[in-house]
Amino acid sequence: MNRKPTAGWQVFNIFNVLFLTLLSLAMLLPFLNVLAQSFSSSQAIVNGKVLFWPVQFTAINYQYVFSDAAIWRSFGVTVYITVVGTLINLIATASLAYPVSRPEYAGRNAVVIMVLITMVFTAPLIPNFILMKNLHLTNSLWALMIPGAISAFNFFVMRSFFLQIPSELIDSGRIDGCSELRMIWNIVLPLSKPVMASLGIFYAVSHWNTYQSALYYINKPALWPLQVKLRQLIVSEDISIDPNSSQFSGLAHMDPEGIKMATIIIATIPIILIYPFLQRHFVKGMMVGSVKS
Repeated sequence: MNRKPTAGWQVFNIFNVLFLTLLSLAMLLPFLNVLAQSFSSSQAIVNGKVLFWPVQFTAINYQYVFSDAAIWRSFGVTVYITVVGTLINLIATASLAYPVSRPEYAGRNAVVIMVLITMVFTAPLIPNFILMKNLHLTNSLWALMIPGAISAFNFFVMRSFFLQIPSELIDSGRIDGCSELRMIWNIVLPLSKPVMASLGIFYAVSHWNTYQSALYYINKPALWPLQVKLRQLIVSEDISIDPNSSQFSGLAHMDPEGIKMATIIIATIPIILIYPFLQRHFVKGMMVGSVKS
């Protein structure tokens, strides 16, 4: 029998909706302001007329960004480390999480404890840098992907998911003559799409936002990811623009701040567009992967 909501419950629902709406606006409005400035003229940006809607609409800022070879090179570096790094992360995490989730493997508890220790204690920066240098990983994109191949938190999430796979299913695969690799490929991984999608998003966002590691280990501007290039643009007092270039006939409508905002949008949009395609798996993976530890 359905009960009619009480007055107190209705008030709570109204307050909850208002609070979440305001919280969402607090997160969305700064992005809208950056987007509006990226499409606004120099005069409107300098005079502070731009709020959440472009003023004197122009696309000259994006024209400048798209014509900058250095930005495209950094964009390509970021795409590369995001795709390759995420694949490395998922393969490495699954390779460690699956064995320690099966009761027949000896020593699994010791491995779990060692991984747990890495969550509590982390190596300082200088020893990490010396290690990267001795391994000849500095000024290499591998320095941005190999050190963080396995996240301890993501390992425990994936292990929790694997623990929920029935042992009978694994045993039946072994009885049918499946090797461990074939069983993982044909049985375990198809069942693990939710957790793979969830952790894939986490890993991909982390790689896309790579900044500190690139500052520490990469000295070659040609290998800078997009976030480092974006930081260079933001802190730069002057963005060089060739006034004699016929490519920028609307120079009067272009402002360094607008160029910076356009670069921010270009650096943000791609990773946002990925989420809707993985949302269903993401939500399911987070729910089932966090029930059992």
